[in-house]
Formats: sequence, structure tokens, C-alpha cells
Amino acid sequence: MKVCIVGASGKLGQYMIEHSLARGHEVVGVCRAQSVDKLERFKDRITIVPGPTDDRAVIAEAVRGCDAVLTVLVPWGMTHYASGTARAVLELSAPRARLVFSCGWHITRDGQDVYSKKLLTLVKVGGFLAKLARVVDIDDQVAACDLIFKSDRRWTVVRGSDLEEGPSEGLPIWREHVGDPALASNLTRRTDFALFMVAAAEDDGLVQKAPAIVSRAAPSAQQAA
Repeated sequence: MKVCIVGASGKLGQYMIEHSLARGHEVVGVCRAQSVDKLERFKDRITIVPGPTDDRAVIAEAVRGCDAVLTVLVPWGMTHYASGTARAVLELSAPRARLVFSCGWHITRDGQDVYSKKLLTLVKVGGFLAKLARVVDIDDQVAACDLIFKSDRRWTVVRGSDLEEGPSEGLPIWREHVGDPALASNLTRRTDFALFMVAAAEDDGLVQKAPAIVSRAAPSAQQAA
């Protein structure tokens, strides 16, 4: 499988590269030009396309011939970066390509997710402060996911819990909605979030779904099992 990873230089992107290479996939990585040096250890094993991920020419070059496109939806700045990236991937990828996007639990598809007061407060206050500083626009990530949800493409939106570093605990479990008791532990290894992204590209059962994930080893997941 030929896989394009959009946002390849970040921690999540680099883990996705590792998992994709381990599965024998051909990898194309997209990242901003100033971040290319972060991919130095992969340079002889992947193709790197430098440039902004919301640049249509960059995305068109990167996704050409790809069977799957894994995209980290990062809402940098105040220029609709996340929604611009999502739109480019949706419109320029091959018609049958599997499109997998990452975001947080705060994204909801049908309004049936149930959030803790702590999470709602963090999103509201953190989002306001980040927007005030003109660093991150959480609303744009919401807009990006709305574009995806309305699309008839073969997409999956993976909604991650809080993340931590550490060795893999295996493929995370998932549920349709935040608020399910199995997700209560709200913690996943970052490498396993990446593993779920890569695995989702091979799982047609996740087409047009927005799974919320948590570590397989989390107490709530163990109790549910």
C-alpha cells in the first residue's frame, strides 16, 4: 500500500511513519519546509514533500497514486489551516483512497457524545486563550471535521483521548460516542493513537465512522472487556 502522511514531522506523524514502514507500506510524508529536518532518520526510506499542508499544489503532488492518506488535523494560526488541509485532501486524493483524519474527543458528529465538565472547560478556556493569542483556532478543527462528515469519500475521523508517551500497549479500543464507560480512563499512548490511524486505513468497517479511542490497557477498557 502507498500511504501519504500529512503532518508527518510531528510526534503523531512520526509514529505513523514507523508503523506504516513496519507494515511494509511505501510512505510519502508532507510537512512544512522548516520541519523537514525532524524527518532526518527516515529520509532514505520515505519520500518527503515539503510545504504547508493546506497548499493544494503540495497535497496534489503528495497524494498522487496513494491508496491511503493519513492526516493530522492541526488548527495552526488563524488562516483556516485545518479546514484548508481537510478540503485539499478530500478533493485531491484518489477516488477510492482511504482517508483517515486525527482530532480530539471534543469533535462530535451527531451530538450524542457526553463530555465531562472538566473536558468542556478545558476546550472552552484553552480554545479561547489559544485563539486570543492567535496560535490555534479550535473552531477551525471543528469546521474541518464538518467538511469531512458531509463528504461521501471513504473517510474515518479518529478521535483521540488524552495522550502519553511510552511503549505500545496494543491497538486501542473504540466506541461510537464519548461518554461510553469503556472510555472513562481517557488515556492512550501516542504511539498507539498512530497505530490505530494506520490500522484504520486497512479496515473498511471504519469507513464513514468517527471512533473515539482509549488504550486497550486502560482500567475502563479492561473492565469493559
